Formats: sequence, structure tokens, C-alpha cells
Amino acid sequence: MTAERVKLSKNGRKKVHITTLGCSKNVYDSEILMGQLQANQVPLSDSPEDADVIIINTCGFITPAKQESIQAILEATELKEQNKDMQVIVCGCLSARYQKDLSREIPQVDAYFGTEDYQGILKYLNLPLKNNVHLYEDRLVSTKPHYAYLKISEGCNHKCAFCAIPLMRGRHRSRSMEDIVKEARILSLQGVKELILIAQDTTFYGLDLYRSQKIIDLLLQLQKIESIEWIRLHYAYPTTFQDDLITLIAESPKIVHYVDLPLQHITDHMLKIMKRGGTARRIKQILNNLRERIPDIAIRTTFIVGHPGETEKDFEELKNHISEFRFNRLGAFIYSPEENTAASALKPPAKEIAERRYQELLEIQQKISLQNNENLVGKVVKVLVDEYDPENQSAVGRTYADSPEIDNEVIIENISQIINTGKFYDILINAAAEYELFGEIVEDQ
Repeated sequence: MTAERVKLSKNGRKKVHITTLGCSKNVYDSEILMGQLQANQVPLSDSPEDADVIIINTCGFITPAKQESIQAILEATELKEQNKDMQVIVCGCLSARYQKDLSREIPQVDAYFGTEDYQGILKYLNLPLKNNVHLYEDRLVSTKPHYAYLKISEGCNHKCAFCAIPLMRGRHRSRSMEDIVKEARILSLQGVKELILIAQDTTFYGLDLYRSQKIIDLLLQLQKIESIEWIRLHYAYPTTFQDDLITLIAESPKIVHYVDLPLQHITDHMLKIMKRGGTARRIKQILNNLRERIPDIAIRTTFIVGHPGETEKDFEELKNHISEFRFNRLGAFIYSPEENTAASALKPPAKEIAERRYQELLEIQQKISLQNNENLVGKVVKVLVDEYDPENQSAVGRTYADSPEIDNEVIIENISQIINTGKFYDILINAAAEYELFGEIVEDQ
């Protein structure tokens, strides 16, 4: 931390803008911070140009994310050059890991903080921490009002060779089930209909706090909340994925048939190098069980290409598996070396090889996604509307198989009635693209 504290007016009326970069866990953290600012009657600004204080919640996951964060910091300091009274605060993952380096390289920033250091940021702003036992009670949701992320734990105990997240966010720390359920009830009273469970490993939940996995018990409690209609599970981990969880998803009236299960690779050779634990056989068993017991399950995953040790044989096996299993949703990353991780001491394949593999994966998935979407043409699907444009008589929504921001969208056209965001509609699909469905509302709803 550098420089003197911000001197807010007596009623705390300086405007604060928060820029959030990275994953949904950062979104959640920013929402907690915004809630604390609002509880202190500090006005929030949508525009950094209009703010007196800019807070940048950074991401440090891989090199492109770091570059984006640094660019945002530099843009904020450029604004500060035009307004000497402006304050720039940097927090989050990048700041947690590289605070000394950032302070040296970008001294124009007034203060640096790590992740979840709400108290430090507020103290710097001469503000008290409101309701310091249950910060979530003042949380200000920044997503669409009908869905919200629900962070159930922080940190990670896994030691994946490529990943620096434990270095930035620490070891796994589960929240109490009581607190999570209480927050979910508060969200439901605010109009949230879809809860999206997030953590570094949601299926690890409870092991540290209760000495056994409690994700099933938590889901059973959450589905009792009457006004919650969809519960979505993100970031499950293959080595902690329970068979009974499949049964619960299949039988639950509210847990959507969707699982985000980041696999990263599929060969035993690469899983060992990546220090992922488990085997290809176990991963395929989980995937096949999900498909057999929940035929309409939407499975999202991510893979890393160009990791040190990845041979052409490994990559061919990965491609074959993707082509055969046909994941509903798939993301890919090119390996990014992160210092102080196990993989950083190893030599990765040449950059052009990694980029070629990345493009090949995307092309395979594009074809799969298009074929899957074309299979829905002529069918009626249930869609949650996220946006409505009355002027153009159109709307944008999602099926149960789509999480916001990262998955497919349904474009609803030729709307002849007033519709509401946050409401479910039956949509007749009449066209499809790789990552979009197009349709019209089924009348008489």
C-alpha cells in the first residue's frame, strides 16, 4: 500500500467506480465491496471518467488476463494524470501475487491490496466495515437481477502443475452451510431465480469445515428455497466428484441438468504431468455415468493445449475424445507459464504448435455445437429471458444448458407482446448457428 488515505467528504460523497476483471469469483468479490460502499452511502459510478476513486479488481490467471489487468491499471492512471485528485486502487489476484512488482513498475497507483481485503480497502477510504460478520447481507448484485453467483468457498488445495491460483487465493476455505443458505434466501427475496454455485472446486466443499464433502447436503438445502427455480453447478473437480451427486442432479426439481467439469486433458500421461490426480478411465466413467443417468445433461468443460509434455499423440487422443464424446460446451486455453508452478520448470511445445492445436480444438467444437443446435430446430425449449429490446421486438435468453456470459444464447425475434426479463418462456426454435439459437415465443403463455 502506498500514498496517504483518500480524504472523503464527511458524508462520504466521493464517487467510486469498480472495474472487475476475470472470473465470476471476482464478480462476487466486487459485489461484496460495492455493498460495503453503498452501506457507507458512497455513490457508485458506472464510468471511470466520472469517478473520484477507481478500484480495479484484477485477474492473474494466465498471461492474457494479466495483460488485460495491467492495461486497465494503466488506463486508470492516465485518467489520474488528467485529474490529480483522482485515486486509483488495485486489488484482486494480480495484486495479491505481484504487489511489490506492481508498486515498483506502476507507482502512480495509490494503493495495492490482495483478494477479499475489504477491510483494508475500506480503512484506506476512511470507511468502517459494515456488518463485518455477514458481509453478504449488504452485497450489491451487479448481474441481471434474476440470477446471481453464490460463492461457497475460497482458495484451492489442489496443486495442478500449471495453476497459480492457490498462490493468489490460498488454501481451500469453505463457508458455513448456514451462511450460504442465508445468503441464498436473501437473494431470492431480491428476485433472484437462478443461483450459480462457484468456487475453485465446488465438489470439494465442506471437507475442511465438516471433515467430509457436503456439496450434496448444501444443494439439498438450497433447493428448498421456494422462489429459486434454477440451481447451476460450476467448477466441479473430477477427483472429488461424487457418484451420488449424479443421482441428486437427476432427481432434483431445481438443479439444472448442467455441470461445469473442467478436465484440462484426457490422457493419463498428461494428467500426471499436470498433477491433476485421477485417471483418464475415471474421467470417462464420470462422463459416461452423467450421460447415461441424465440423458439431457449439458456438460461444459475446458482443456489446455500446449502444456509442457504434451505430445502429438496426447493431442490426437484429446481430439478423438472430444469428437466422440461431443461436449455440449467447451472452452480451450493455450498453456501460459506461471512462475513458481511445477510446470514452469518444464519446456512447452513451440508456440506455433500450441496455437495450431488450439485452433483445431475450436474448429472441432464449432462443428459439434452447430450440429447440436441444428438438432433443436423445430423444437420448443424453455428459455430464461436476460434482455428485452421492445424497440426491435427482440430479446436474448438462455436454456438450462447455458450459463450467462460463457455459453450459448437464444435470440428471440418477432415479439408481438410485452415480455419480462427474468421470466421463463417457451420458444420455438426456427434457426441455429454455432453458438446461437433463433426462435419465437409460443403464443398463449
